[in-house]
Amino acid sequence: MTLTRETTAVGRQTKLPETSRAAVLTEFGESLEIRELPVPTELEPGALLVRILASSICGSDVHLWSGTLGGSQAMELPVIPGHEMVGEIVAVGEGADTDTFGSDLSIGDRILYTHGSCGRCFHCAVANQPTLCADRRYYMFTNCERPPYLVGGFSEYCYVFPQSGRVKVPDAVDTAWASAASCALRTVVHSFDRIGRIEPWQNVVIQGAGPLGLFATALASRAGAARVITIGAPDNRLEIAKAYGATDVLSVEEVPSAEERPAAVRSLLGRGADIVFEFSGARSAFLEGLEMVEHGGRYMVTGQIAKPGEEISFLPGVITRRQLTVMGTWSGHINEYWKSLQFMEQTKGQYDWDLLTPNRYSLERATEALRRMKAQEDIKPIIEPSGS
Repeated sequence: MTLTRETTAVGRQTKLPETSRAAVLTEFGESLEIRELPVPTELEPGALLVRILASSICGSDVHLWSGTLGGSQAMELPVIPGHEMVGEIVAVGEGADTDTFGSDLSIGDRILYTHGSCGRCFHCAVANQPTLCADRRYYMFTNCERPPYLVGGFSEYCYVFPQSGRVKVPDAVDTAWASAASCALRTVVHSFDRIGRIEPWQNVVIQGAGPLGLFATALASRAGAARVITIGAPDNRLEIAKAYGATDVLSVEEVPSAEERPAAVRSLLGRGADIVFEFSGARSAFLEGLEMVEHGGRYMVTGQIAKPGEEISFLPGVITRRQLTVMGTWSGHINEYWKSLQFMEQTKGQYDWDLLTPNRYSLERATEALRRMKAQEDIKPIIEPSGS
């Protein structure tokens, strides 16, 4: 589909600018550069063009900016950070007039959308694990000096890949909440899907009190766990964890020793936890988590990113002898996006999601927002590229 700059058929395309302002990463650890990038004049079949209403900052964005993401994903600078975003549709490519679940899409609709999995490889077509697709098209990792240019959330406009799953945001879900759901919550939902059922007599430990850990606290509480212990810092985040259903919290500032924290958990419970979720990303967290899991228990590792120089040593026999189930989760696909939005819609009166997203930033202040999140001064900063 060829785009024009003027309004055409209602519901297909609205008036478009020639360029889009974007905050661009040109050098790791340095301030983002505001650039004017071309708005694509062609849409592939199945593609969409959206105006970004909100792009929440993920911990991965901070790691990307600071250069500590390691070998997570190949990339060529410059790139546009941001992969948690809500877009308002401004142009609809051929065959892109419904979301993944069959709901009609029109100009002005708010959507969440995934990275673009190929749909043909073994992981997509056979294993039904599209987040492991080897031919995935990524936001925030894709060079922004080549078409389609607008491939990250820190931009006024973004190109939605034809292979990207997409889902309409329910009217009852606030835009900032939906943005936070599009990576943090959907990753947590994926982790909960993989770990299996939580029984009402089981105890759950959440390692980490960042966005993922706080969402996980709410999900574990909602699932009916007997006790939910959230571990992290600072204190204001632990207070949110309590508001989200944690029966107990453990401050890593008050118990700074990695060797003492498993003992503290066992003291609270009288034994190990039935299920432990790792969402902290801390280097010591994996070994701590193993020691917190009760014999026969389950351990889900989600917050760890493969970074050279952060290898650890452990005895595999611990897993064997204690008959542990240890699993990992990477990202999330469109079904987890849908479930995340449903969870937010159904629990908006139970959990105050505004506690996670109180602060808004312009594109010009995107670097400040990244620095504040890295310093734990913000839980989930929201970039509003168009000043929405």
